Amino acid sequence: MTSDNTHKLRLHSFSSTFKPPIRRDRISLYERYIHSQMGVVRGVILDESVLLTESNDGKNQSLLRPGVESLIQTLFLSKIRMGIAYGMGLPNDKVSTLTRIANLYLLDFFNLSDPVSEIMSGWSNTDDWSTIYLVSNKKEFLPKLSSNNWLVVVLNVGSEIACDSLNVLRIDNLEELPLTICHLNKRSIGTMAVTVCYTMKPSRVEDFAKRGAFPLCPTPNGLMFVPLSSKLPLSSQLKDVDIVLHKATDEILSIEDSKLTFTQNMQALQKYLDQHQDICVIDPLSNIYPLLDRVEIQQVLLGLVELNTEGSYLIRGAHFLKVDKLDEFDFTTGLAEARLSLPCIVKPKAACGVSDAHKMAIVFRVDDFKNLSVPIPAVIQEYVDHSSTLYKFYVLDEKIFYAVKKSIPNAGILKKLSNGEDLKPLLFDSLKSLPTADSIKDSGANDQGMKSNESIDLKLVTVAAIWLRRKLHLTIFGFDVVIQDGTHDHVIVDVNYLPSFKEVPDDISIPSFWEAIRNKFDCRMPK
Repeated sequence: MTSDNTHKLRLHSFSSTFKPPIRRDRISLYERYIHSQMGVVRGVILDESVLLTESNDGKNQSLLRPGVESLIQTLFLSKIRMGIAYGMGLPNDKVSTLTRIANLYLLDFFNLSDPVSEIMSGWSNTDDWSTIYLVSNKKEFLPKLSSNNWLVVVLNVGSEIACDSLNVLRIDNLEELPLTICHLNKRSIGTMAVTVCYTMKPSRVEDFAKRGAFPLCPTPNGLMFVPLSSKLPLSSQLKDVDIVLHKATDEILSIEDSKLTFTQNMQALQKYLDQHQDICVIDPLSNIYPLLDRVEIQQVLLGLVELNTEGSYLIRGAHFLKVDKLDEFDFTTGLAEARLSLPCIVKPKAACGVSDAHKMAIVFRVDDFKNLSVPIPAVIQEYVDHSSTLYKFYVLDEKIFYAVKKSIPNAGILKKLSNGEDLKPLLFDSLKSLPTADSIKDSGANDQGMKSNESIDLKLVTVAAIWLRRKLHLTIFGFDVVIQDGTHDHVIVDVNYLPSFKEVPDDISIPSFWEAIRNKFDCRMPK
């Protein structure tokens, strides 16, 4: 009996109730078969039966199945090649619906009944490329796919099964497909493969994914990225996951009396991770807590004093003062004791995760603190004259990058906004309306008195970055540095977790991002 016949016997012993993802200790016979036949899954053909459903209002109207566009967007951003296939005789309105989706996401679009389709012929499996054909169990019969050697995955829709074949994988939800692809690819490339499950708000996912940061196909160092879905049980998603990458600050509902309240999804994830210590987390919630509180991070920055040596520039945090009640505080005494002088910048104690965390003010007079419209408790921070130049540093494990950006002008330029009138507090949202040198110039203020900032001491800041990484135990974080005019002190004014690092070119930052994640995982593994 030939090896091919042996494979066929194994196929027939496969249970039709199989539903991936599969436990590590229970590999199906069918999966053993496809593992020996396939390369990495790099393409997905979506059958019309998966994409379309009928409306329930009796109008016989064809609609996209719920979750379809979300799946297509995930696969599209994950750099998976996609196509849409339909059969002969499909009504024009349905073809029109499918055409719209194909054009929107630049998908291949072809009729499986056409044996000479040039597009279809380009989808045949090769040694390093495999294609999944996703079809609904409502499909009355499967097209002839043997010449393409596609891997068939069936979406179970309802209890009726028209497509009843043992030689397929089955899933119950569209959200399972990315997990299934990761699982198959992991079996294909072996022990080097590492699955990274990520969770963050949709806009952040899109921002990272558009730059190629979250591919489903393995990166050069073996990472495969899959989104965490709120529609599937955590246990079924995470049992074969190696790393969880999160932006927990996207999941904060409230911060009251220094107590954080996360969404139910984040609370469930945290509980699961506490119970499964073998999963690598980037980064543990306990490690990012200091970055959520501006007082805590300022206290951490006080430790930078140990890096300073005689004869070199200082690197330090900004002088600061915590205030619980603006209307009952002795600002004259408090500012002097904290080595603060006017103007000062006032920031909410909560650094992120809540809507007003970035609502700030620059205050020029002591009397204006009492009626200030800034959330309390608050941090009054030193306003550093820095010639409108901000240095944004990004730490990706052992690699450090930086970018130069325009920033708030010196105090003297800000005062010119008043045009001789009383200096009222300057209110702004640091994520939306940061007053830059350009905005001041546009307002009519004269900025000729601004002098150029001296060059930054990269060696000094690199030492500080390494110190912060070890102190905070973080894998990926960022911090902002300004250089004080006159003293040339390097002052760290902000620290944040998992920044976007968009200012660094993608061809440099994204591979470094992958390397940082892989290094964190490898350091946890036994030697």
